[in-house]
Amino acid sequence: MTVYFIGAGPGAADLITVRGARLLGAAPVCLYAGSLVPDELLAGCPAGARLVDTANLTLDQIIGELEAEHGRGNDVVRLHSGDPAVFSAVAEQGRRLEALGIPFEIVPGVPAFAAAAATLKRELTVPGVGQTVILTRIAARATPMPAGEDLATLGRSAATMVVHLAVQRIDEVVAGLVPNYGEHCPVAVVAYASRADEVVVRGTLADIAGKVHEAGIRRTAVIIVGRVLTAEGFIDSHLYSAQRVRPPLPHGR
Repeated sequence: MTVYFIGAGPGAADLITVRGARLLGAAPVCLYAGSLVPDELLAGCPAGARLVDTANLTLDQIIGELEAEHGRGNDVVRLHSGDPAVFSAVAEQGRRLEALGIPFEIVPGVPAFAAAAATLKRELTVPGVGQTVILTRIAARATPMPAGEDLATLGRSAATMVVHLAVQRIDEVVAGLVPNYGEHCPVAVVAYASRADEVVVRGTLADIAGKVHEAGIRRTAVIIVGRVLTAEGFIDSHLYSAQRVRPPLPHGR
């Protein structure tokens, strides 16, 4: 028996990986993260599969479900939104499973920030403009942030920053970033990235909070801050430059 932690992607049912879809279509049990996983994705479960919504379950209850299925010899798919590598609570579940001797694997998925960048038609690492991306959140209504990981400290580099789980506190986010980024720094907020009800708000640190409040965005959104969002006239990357790419040899040589 194996527990498969699968990144379900940012919302669109067809953004799950081929591997994730194959495992989902074969597992007799699926534990999924409530409203964050679309019904269309659950339709990929096999007929008669046991579906368990974990939205209102505690960690102990979730592990209890996995342990019970382990006793029955059933593989379990554990669907998480986005990618399990960030803000997924997979670490604490994996720790419990290891202690119980229950094998598990992790299948990556499309993270929300990648879906948001695709919607914005922007690369987050632009030559000569920004080559670093910081993924973070704030501490409000969540576990405390480690020392040195507050927005003011992280923002000293002025690197492109993606703030998760914080749109309800957009005013606080802006206040933490303005000292390092300036009021005119471009910002984009993407809610429900890749879904039919996707919402995009663009602005600067000077006006983004008001626009977010006006749009009524309260959850399931990422905040992207950085000059890469409006970069124009930047240098071409070295990857495909003439200095790096050698012309092909004549035929037969």
